[in-house]
Amino acid sequence: TAPGECSDGATNGANTDPDDPVQQVMDSMVSDRKYPAVLAAVVDPDGNTHHYAAGVADLETQAKVPVDGLVRFGSNSKTFTAVVVLQLVGEGKVDLDAPVETYLPDLVRGEGIDGREITVRQLLQHTSGLPDYDDVLLAEGVLKIQHTYFDTYTLLDMGLSQPGKAPGTEWAYSNTNYVLAGLIVEKVTGRPLNEEITRRIIDRIGLRDTYLPDVGEQDIRGCHVKGYHTDVPREPLQDVTELDTSWGWAAGQVIGTPSDLNRFFGALFGGELLEPAELEALRTTVDAPGMWPGAQYGLGVVSTPLSCGGAVWGHGGDIPGYHTRGGVTDDGRAVTVAVTVLPYFLYGEEGAEEAYLEILDLVDTALCE
Repeated sequence: TAPGECSDGATNGANTDPDDPVQQVMDSMVSDRKYPAVLAAVVDPDGNTHHYAAGVADLETQAKVPVDGLVRFGSNSKTFTAVVVLQLVGEGKVDLDAPVETYLPDLVRGEGIDGREITVRQLLQHTSGLPDYDDVLLAEGVLKIQHTYFDTYTLLDMGLSQPGKAPGTEWAYSNTNYVLAGLIVEKVTGRPLNEEITRRIIDRIGLRDTYLPDVGEQDIRGCHVKGYHTDVPREPLQDVTELDTSWGWAAGQVIGTPSDLNRFFGALFGGELLEPAELEALRTTVDAPGMWPGAQYGLGVVSTPLSCGGAVWGHGGDIPGYHTRGGVTDDGRAVTVAVTVLPYFLYGEEGAEEAYLEILDLVDTALCE
C-alpha cells in the first residue's frame, strides 16, 4: 500500500486520459525531469474537481500516487496566518498600520531593526526589512535538523541576529515576518496560533484533511505521498517525510490535500473568511522581485498573470520534500500542483529556474487550457 493510511481505492478517480494537457506535462515531469511524484487537483469553471497523479508515492515500494494525497503546504501556511491576523483587524483587535511594538513590546530589536518602526502590514507584505531566520537555520542544510525541535523565540533570535534594512524601502521575503505575525495572534487572542487557525479557518470552511502538527509530531497523518530531499543538489534523494517542522511554524507548518488548498483559496477570495475591507487590504499588492515573473505580493498572497488573461491568486510553498504551486482565479477556477522534491535540489543552480518555471507553466495550463 501507499504510505500513510491509504485504502485500496486511494488511487481511484485520477484522470486516465493520456492526452489531457495537464497529464502530459505531469508524465513528462516524472519521466524526463525525474520527480518522484506529481499530483494535482484542478477545479473547472463549473466547480468540478479533476484529480491527476504521476510517478510513485514511495521510491522504495514503488507504490502508486494516491489521489489527493496529503502533502506539506509549506509557505501556503503564510496565507492562513495572514487571514487570522486580518480577521482580528476586522474585529478591531489589531491595527494593520500600528507598529509591531504595540503588540510585542521590546521584542523586535537588532542592528538596523526596531519594532517601533515596523507595522503589522509590513510584516504581512514582506516590506519590514527584517532578515530571514532561514539563512541562519538552514546554513548547513536540512538533514542535520530534520528531527530537531525549535521554539518560536529561537527562530526569532536567529532572524534578529542579522542586520536589518529600513522598513518600507523594499520587498524582501522573510519567514521572520510571519513568526512575528503568529506571535501577534497569540498575544491578542491569548490562545495558541494552531488553535486559532484551526477554529477560524479549517473548521469554519470544513477543510477535512487539513491540520497543523502537534508539538513534536513528525509524521504525516492519513494517506500521503512521501517527500524527498538532498542537501547537495543532484545527489541521491533521501526520505524526509518524517520531519519536525517546528521551524516552519506560522510561516510553513500546515499539512493537507491539494483539493483542500483549492477550497481554502476559493473560500478566501470568495469572501467566506474576511470582510470586504480586509479582503481588499489582502489583495492590495506590491511588486515582488525575486519571486517569479509577474509576481505581485499582497498580504500573505501572490498574484501571477495568466496566459489566458486575468491572474491566479495563491501563494506557493517550498518545504523539504514538497513544492506546491497554484491558486484560484476570480471566476472560481483553481489548481494546486505538488511535487515531492524541491526542484532546486533535483537540479542545482543551473537547471532550477527552468524547473520552477515549468511548474508555473503547468499551473497556467491547468487554468487556461
